[in-house]
Amino acid sequence: MADDSLAERLAALEERVSRLELEPAALRDDVFWALEGLRRRLDGAGHVLFTGALDLPTGEHYEWQQGAATEGLLEADWADHAAPYAALGHPVRLSLLRAVLRGTRSATELQETAGLNTTGQLYHHLKQLTAAGWLQAAGRGQYRVPADRVVPLLVLLSAVVPAPDPKTMKE
Repeated sequence: MADDSLAERLAALEERVSRLELEPAALRDDVFWALEGLRRRLDGAGHVLFTGALDLPTGEHYEWQQGAATEGLLEADWADHAAPYAALGHPVRLSLLRAVLRGTRSATELQETAGLNTTGQLYHHLKQLTAAGWLQAAGRGQYRVPADRVVPLLVLLSAVVPAPDPKTMKE
């Protein structure tokens, strides 16, 4: 009987030690679940990935995932990609994009939302955003953010907003 009790106690102790040894990896998987998924698929020197699934106040649903090998990113001429960033470099244009994502789509409403005095000012900013691909005309005097730009736009915004504590991110 004493041997059974000792064997049971030893087995229980081994199980507890095993769980303790696995806990840091399990915690990391829970906190960095997206990163761990990327690591399982990595080949080469590394990759970056962004993804998102969201519902806008307009009721539109978007899901997007995009990734790239870091080698290609580091070898690319970044200056070739300055125009889309430059288009985002004005508070009025950022305000217009936010308004469109929230459901304001007409040029008249956008002019009011942005507090612009003339249609010339509005169309100057709309032209910059459409030329860079952040907006597109969706009918007469109507604008929308192209589906393939919604998540990337929000990713760029999230990159400059202070990051939350990863421990608060849930799978």
